[in-house]
Amino acid sequence: MELQKVEQVKLSYSIPYWIKVVIVFFLGWVFMYADRAILNPVMGNIKSEFGLTNSQVGLINSVFFLTYAATQIPFGILGDKFSRKMVLVPGFVLFGILTWITGTVTSLVAFLLAAAVVGIGQGAYYGPQFALSSEVIPKKYRSLGSALINSGGAFGISLGYIASSSLTLAWGYSWRTSFYLFAVPTVLVGLFIWKVIKEERKDWPKVHRQKSSANTGITLASLFKNRNLIVSYIVVFCSLYGFFVILTWLPYYLQTERGLQGSQVGFISSLTAWAAIPGAILFSTISDKLGRRKPLVFILLPCAALSICAIAYIQDFSLLIVFLLCYGLTGKIALDPVLVAFVADNAPKQGYSTAFGVFNFSGMCSSILAPYITGYLADKTGSMAAGFYLAAALLLVGCVVMTFAQEGKKAEAEAV
Repeated sequence: MELQKVEQVKLSYSIPYWIKVVIVFFLGWVFMYADRAILNPVMGNIKSEFGLTNSQVGLINSVFFLTYAATQIPFGILGDKFSRKMVLVPGFVLFGILTWITGTVTSLVAFLLAAAVVGIGQGAYYGPQFALSSEVIPKKYRSLGSALINSGGAFGISLGYIASSSLTLAWGYSWRTSFYLFAVPTVLVGLFIWKVIKEERKDWPKVHRQKSSANTGITLASLFKNRNLIVSYIVVFCSLYGFFVILTWLPYYLQTERGLQGSQVGFISSLTAWAAIPGAILFSTISDKLGRRKPLVFILLPCAALSICAIAYIQDFSLLIVFLLCYGLTGKIALDPVLVAFVADNAPKQGYSTAFGVFNFSGMCSSILAPYITGYLADKTGSMAAGFYLAAALLLVGCVVMTFAQEGKKAEAEAV
């Protein structure tokens, strides 16, 4: 009898599964973004070692994001059709292994090939991850849960920036050291995800047959018949363009145009990431309480656009810090949970992985363009400012596009 009571007490204090999912996917984003961010503070070192131009350095990031974006939809479809877990985990482990290999390359061509394969590995994460989490997070916590998962990206950016800039710029280690350092825990996190995530798929073939026979199955084309999903795809493109201009070029900009040195570069660059965490939690909580997403988008996009313009234009260092923090509070990481919830509100559950794959593909198309175009504009104009202003303009375009979204009964009528 007493043993029964002890078991009941244990059960009452057990962590809900959806919280475990949030924790493990948070860790996934930490290393997804840390492994991306370690490159950016040392781009100057790589540029010197390989004798590159700014646009060629930007091309390294663009090649990574090209394969990352290209695999979003295929991996999303595979996740919906077979197993999201079986798509996500092998890809995660693969990019951890390739992070180590990236540290061994001795030519630009090898660097580009390694970056391409890392992009493929990371491409398996987004659609299956948000499909798995959106299924288990209670609807009343949908934005907040996504914000907590997404905040792993902020931690990862800061961790990558600070580790890479400290090891190479402050302490004199090779730029390769950070790649070796982050590869091992990345693989371990992939194995941890495998252990924690549960996925019941036995009934899926039957469900899909029933859906197909009822003519209600999800298709890629059907996603583009939903106005709100189309709007979300355009808005995320605009949002991520600005984000990847900041993520890719901010450390280099602070070194070359603001004169920062050593670990200062990583610390100042990481301010946007730290500010993003309270911003994401605050705005996602408001979004869940409102039950609406549009009002938050109309606040966040203009504030992010203003911040990016100010980062490029204002010369006062104190004000620069203020606007870096402002971008963190209102930029991509704060906006993402709102848009993820917006997609989940409008996409059918059986097509979540595909819908999120298309969503992230749309956003990551901007990441292919942003690093290279910003570097190209810097080569032509002698300054990063033009690239920053272009990013701000696209954020305002996204704000205009969001006016076409519908929430409420009209949106439900158009839902897939």
